[in-house]
Amino acid sequence: MQLPIYHHPSLTVLIDDSDSFLRSLSFQLDPALASKAFQDTRSALDWLAAQAGKQGCGLSATFDTYPAAQQQCNVGFDVDQIHRIAYQRQRFLTPSVLVVDYSMPQMNGVQLSEAVRHLPCKKILFTGVADEKVAVDAFNRGLIDRYIKKSDDDALDRLETEIVALQKEFFAARSDPLRDILAAHNYGFVSDPAFSELVRQIVARDHILEHYLFPNPAGILMYDSDGKAQLLVVETEASMDAHYEMACDNDAPDSLLHALRERCIIPYFRDGDGMYSRAFSSDWHRYTAPAQVCKGAQNYYWALFPLAPGELDEPAHPFAAYLREREALA
Repeated sequence: MQLPIYHHPSLTVLIDDSDSFLRSLSFQLDPALASKAFQDTRSALDWLAAQAGKQGCGLSATFDTYPAAQQQCNVGFDVDQIHRIAYQRQRFLTPSVLVVDYSMPQMNGVQLSEAVRHLPCKKILFTGVADEKVAVDAFNRGLIDRYIKKSDDDALDRLETEIVALQKEFFAARSDPLRDILAAHNYGFVSDPAFSELVRQIVARDHILEHYLFPNPAGILMYDSDGKAQLLVVETEASMDAHYEMACDNDAPDSLLHALRERCIIPYFRDGDGMYSRAFSSDWHRYTAPAQVCKGAQNYYWALFPLAPGELDEPAHPFAAYLREREALA
């Protein structure tokens, strides 16, 4: 699977007419898979409709058809809108996966899944009643994405595994329509399998819970559960040449020019447009990190830069704080 252009913890919605089962399941699920439970299907549908209104339409591109015909229109995309999602406290309330019982008095799980088929969230039929014929038919109609029997010995482990997998699919589906636009604007690395694997390794190693495509410098903004931020800066041969040329034009020290020419460092000049200027001549080392190379469709030179509080426009509300607030309200 290709790298989603953004990913953050989201909500698993549990819908079952058994209150005791819901309480047990909510307790047993991994806390990182934050969940909200409904015993009443109408309440669940009303809440999902309200959340859809609050979440809006998500990321969007703009189309400029003037004066050309629609087939020749220009497409614009504000990459800034991606990392600004991290400033939204309600992002953790995004319902990404529904876990639905089949046998319920108001409507069965398949009927409920059909009622919310217009929503982007993924659906799991988690039941002890529906047979495989019902599940296969619902799957073929695109109403559910998975089917798990409650009676299976490994049902809970399978459920957690499938929730994680479907959350990834949820964010990938939101990213896919924008990949071609991003590739045309020097963000082709989000579609490169080699780079996607690099990010997955960093996410696992550094316990990253959120990541967002970042515009300037191009890269991936990452947060751990406590909101500690780091920026994965990504350069290509062309962008490294641009750094070198700008440094030459601004009479940079020979040591910096050599390091840029040999691809030894990744620069991140935090002020201004991110490029070198004479103001950095005496302490340019502070704004660089050793370059590493990811070999994919092209060479991607990269480095990780820890971000101090205040470096970004706004602080991100951490997931750990969100969990503490939920626990205090429970």
